[in-house]
Amino acid sequence: MDNLPLQQPATANVPQPIRKDGAGATDLGPRDIMRDLENPDLLVPPVTDAGTVPNLKFSFSDTHMQLNHGGWSREVTVRELPIATTLAGVNMRLTPGGVRELHWHKQAEWAFMLLGRARITAVDQNGRNFIANVGPGDLWYFPPGIPHSIQGLEEGCEFLLVFDDGSFSDIDTFSITDWFAHTPKDVLASNFGVPESAFEGIPMEQRYIFQSTVPGPLDSQKVPDPYGTVPLSFTYRMLAQTPIKTPGGSVRIVDSSNFPVSTRIAAALVEVLPGGMREMHWHPNNDEWQYYLSGTGRMTAFAAEGEARTFDFRAGDVGYVPFAFGHYIQNTGDQSLWFLEMFQSDRFADVSLNQWMALTPHELVREHLHASPELMQSLRKQKWPVVKYKGTPKPPKPPKPL
Repeated sequence: MDNLPLQQPATANVPQPIRKDGAGATDLGPRDIMRDLENPDLLVPPVTDAGTVPNLKFSFSDTHMQLNHGGWSREVTVRELPIATTLAGVNMRLTPGGVRELHWHKQAEWAFMLLGRARITAVDQNGRNFIANVGPGDLWYFPPGIPHSIQGLEEGCEFLLVFDDGSFSDIDTFSITDWFAHTPKDVLASNFGVPESAFEGIPMEQRYIFQSTVPGPLDSQKVPDPYGTVPLSFTYRMLAQTPIKTPGGSVRIVDSSNFPVSTRIAAALVEVLPGGMREMHWHPNNDEWQYYLSGTGRMTAFAAEGEARTFDFRAGDVGYVPFAFGHYIQNTGDQSLWFLEMFQSDRFADVSLNQWMALTPHELVREHLHASPELMQSLRKQKWPVVKYKGTPKPPKPPKPL
């Protein structure tokens, strides 16, 4: 048989699956070198990695783009990342005036504004309305079944939507145009008390995202409501929150304790400085769904039973950590690593390995680990969500408990 027409990659600057201890061999066959460069810890796993931990990473860049006049959307659900059963994410862009049409869904919607500004509207089950503008770093939350809309303002906008169901798809929503298109005109006429001719121009299918004009000033859009506005705000200014600062970075936590309407999704915005690390920890309440905003990082997830696996992340990636898996996230670049941690829960909760050890009888800890005096003296009773892993940090003032 003739040789297959395979082109071997040039060897210069091409990473090879060879560990420093000599394990591995060159890969001269068909390969995606760009992928290998982006995922060095998959190509050459740390010697501590072991077992069959499932894939915990997926990039929005590998998803299908839903293109519309007025914007686009793409999503990461269990279809793209099967392990991610608790939450699903949608990345959406709206042009100036672009509208995500009036709709509702069975799942809770939590959102983080990435760029630009938008106007959101909602009406609750008691007829109380809510109309507001949101900008970079702002959150919104709509409980299940609450109808709402999103529209780009002068500069347009891009945002992340998170839903409390890993199998959710943003296409699978209850849209006003879809319902009108699938309701007989005589029923519509009876419902609104107008002749059937009033519905001759209605769309014949769901519009989902469409182009409109930029709305006027917020005051001009206010609709007087005899029932008043919603009792709990649907928005929260996350970047206005004073962060918890520790030697390796900072963290801002938002859950039902400070954003009362958000009863199904809790979140933390984490900054890891160069040379910093999100400390070794785990979450005692649910799985963790991550979205990476900027920088580059490395996460190792410990799955018990001698299993661990390391993944590399960059902006636009989604990470996932199953319930109670131990993990840490290192900044592998020369700029801050920013990412969101999100949970299907009303409260944020994590357990610090360092704090756990510090608050356990020291003799017991020493006996388990044959711990050196240096290790025992380094234990902290205060939780540092982000630490340094290069150099010795100067102890800061103890942060407030998480």
